[in-house]
Amino acid sequence: MTVLIVIIITMISTTLGGLFALRLKDKLHLILGFSAGAVLGVALFDLLPEAIELTKGSYSIQTLSILIALGFSIFMVLDRFFSMHGHSDDHCENPSHDGKLGASALVFHSFLDGFGIGLAFKISPAIGWVVALAVLTHDFSDGVNTVNMIIKNKGQRKSAIKWLMADALAPAVGVVVTYFVTVSESVLGLILAFYIGLFLYISASDLIPESHHRHPAAWTTVSTIIGMVVIYIAIQFAK
Repeated sequence: MTVLIVIIITMISTTLGGLFALRLKDKLHLILGFSAGAVLGVALFDLLPEAIELTKGSYSIQTLSILIALGFSIFMVLDRFFSMHGHSDDHCENPSHDGKLGASALVFHSFLDGFGIGLAFKISPAIGWVVALAVLTHDFSDGVNTVNMIIKNKGQRKSAIKWLMADALAPAVGVVVTYFVTVSESVLGLILAFYIGLFLYISASDLIPESHHRHPAAWTTVSTIIGMVVIYIAIQFAK
């Protein structure tokens, strides 16, 4: 029942992000700034300590560090290849030439988000909810980016909505897939380390730049710090 609630909320979060992008995109920088802090907070305050605890006695800190770097690097390569957050305005040095290709990459990324939530709940409900909170804030921005990917590349509103629906359903599919996957605690720790790299990249290279794009950095920076603080407090209460 708990996982079903999370699935529904992730779908709503992604859909709301897309609808806001269609109507109120210029007002989203504070939300995206908060999302950046939330994702960063989960990576540093929750996933990292949990990965160390789960792999204690089985794998070294160095192994975890390599996986974090690997997760960061793989997502960076995918991001560059698919131009996932490429701005198509005249001043952008990394325009997205194919909106549908970029949107499909975002849908796959949302699937991985759901997969991460499912694995986190396998560790414990508390960890699951904290990871879900970070993913939910990020799913909102995913909805924004998916719609923008189509609209900025001269796609029609109808097409953008279809891609938004696919992106909203993708996390649910990811969560369901974890029910058919059984891994040991130590392997779960390794997977979490990989996800830390993904979360660090998402925050540093996607959410923070997007929140500052064409907006003053001061308030978005405050929003990012607030996001980190909120996640830290949530983790303390979840323990």
